[in-house]
Amino acid sequence: MEGGGKENEAKEEGEKENKVNVDVKDAEKQEVGLQEKTAESSTGRRFNVSRLRNLNPYNPLRIAFQGARVPNLSRPPVASRVATPSPAQTAPTPTPQPQQPFNTLSSRSYTNRISLFLFLLHMVAAVGLVFFLGYKAVQGLLKTNSTQRREKRILEFWLPQVEVSAILSIFLAFVWQKAVREWPQIMVRVILWSCFVTSLAAGILLLCFQRATTDVVGVAFICFAVGNGLYACWVSHRIGFCAKVFVKSLEPVPKFSDLNQPTYWMLGIGFMWITLWVVAVIGALNFYFPPLIVIALFLSLAWTAEVMRNVSNLTVSRVIALYYLRGMQSNTQCCFQRAMTRNLGSASLGSLFVPAIEALRIVARGLNLLEGEDEFMFSCAHCCLRVMENIFRYGNGWAYVQIAAYGKGFVQASQQTWELFEKQGMEAIVDADMTSAVCFLTGVCSGSICVLSTASWTWAVHKGFTATVSLLTFFIGYLLTRIGMALPQACVSCYYVCYAENPQNRLFDRTIQDRIEMIKSGQDVVVPTPRFSIPRRFTV
Repeated sequence: MEGGGKENEAKEEGEKENKVNVDVKDAEKQEVGLQEKTAESSTGRRFNVSRLRNLNPYNPLRIAFQGARVPNLSRPPVASRVATPSPAQTAPTPTPQPQQPFNTLSSRSYTNRISLFLFLLHMVAAVGLVFFLGYKAVQGLLKTNSTQRREKRILEFWLPQVEVSAILSIFLAFVWQKAVREWPQIMVRVILWSCFVTSLAAGILLLCFQRATTDVVGVAFICFAVGNGLYACWVSHRIGFCAKVFVKSLEPVPKFSDLNQPTYWMLGIGFMWITLWVVAVIGALNFYFPPLIVIALFLSLAWTAEVMRNVSNLTVSRVIALYYLRGMQSNTQCCFQRAMTRNLGSASLGSLFVPAIEALRIVARGLNLLEGEDEFMFSCAHCCLRVMENIFRYGNGWAYVQIAAYGKGFVQASQQTWELFEKQGMEAIVDADMTSAVCFLTGVCSGSICVLSTASWTWAVHKGFTATVSLLTFFIGYLLTRIGMALPQACVSCYYVCYAENPQNRLFDRTIQDRIEMIKSGQDVVVPTPRFSIPRRFTV
């Protein structure tokens, strides 16, 4: 009987639990039905997701439709249960800091628009003048007088040498570039002494002709050769570091198979323009004021060729700089189009100032070697050095990297680049860099080789043209070779500037840092471009 009583009690408890569950389910169904009816009463309006306005603060998955009744599940506000802090405990509101300007890599603004306008205006005038003078040259050939005979003589004994020198210069440009890329450790020394030998040989050859015009040109070549030899001896302790920088900076070049394509375009355009330019020089001889027109044509050609070189420089600088700064594999064609359009103004402005800056740099280093008690000489040196300091801050050849990477103006890029060098303590290394000198000497070496080949040829066919042909072929050989050497020079510039911007980049080793430490410790001595300083003997 006790066992039967327990079973009855268990059955009664189970029936009570089932009844409670049924009651709960009925209550839930009635609540859902009430919500459905409320939602159906507002079916006159279209249902949008935007009407799901209110989320339950404690159960985000429960959504209340507009106009629906939601059970009041709100809890007491948290603020009523949290003590209000006293005024003394209230933290002061932090002042927002101004954000630093971010350097964008995709700037679409045109840089240095005034210089861009001046260069385009110059090109329009130069093209018009060249075609007009070419027409005058053809017109002179069609006449039957002394003008025709003189122009035929020029075309026969002057024009072929110039064209051959242009072709030879393009070949030498690629030879120098290929040699520097393949054997950078030995080519620095080879270039220094090859330029000395070729310029000395060209000067001796012109002196052997024993004419007044050729003697003047020959003496100029010999003087330059002597200066080149002294410079090669002076920088002999820096050749090893220069070669090491060439090796490290040229490492990314094989990753871009078409990196040399802008150089091909610039050299091809340069060759065609020089051909038209030479015909224009012939026509200028039959026009008014021939000397002034020829000088104007020379200056125009020099500026145009320098802009072509800097366009190649900007293209290579953008490709290599984006690789260092962002690890990007850039499209060389897009970078070339950018250099020809948006950055052309900076290339034009830099082409006017950078050669003058490099010349002043040589003068400043020469003045640094002056010693003596002459106060007048010191005053002149002090004035030149002061000007040199300002020029280096507002215009330098290292600016092309930031122009290409960030689309900055020439002056702004020069200032910020020099500030980066000062921040990293790299002024001594940058001042002692030999890259620009090596590229300059390759141009002089190619020009001297052109003189050696064309001067002998011209002396054999027409002795009167020897001096003019020698000067013109040297000029053409120098310009075209500098265009070809834009690639290694741009790579070295990117190596320095990108290191100054981010020394912790994993793509850089300790080459520059070790050099800085050696200079600071006195283990290596450099002769930097002098800054403004007054000796004690003039301060008393």
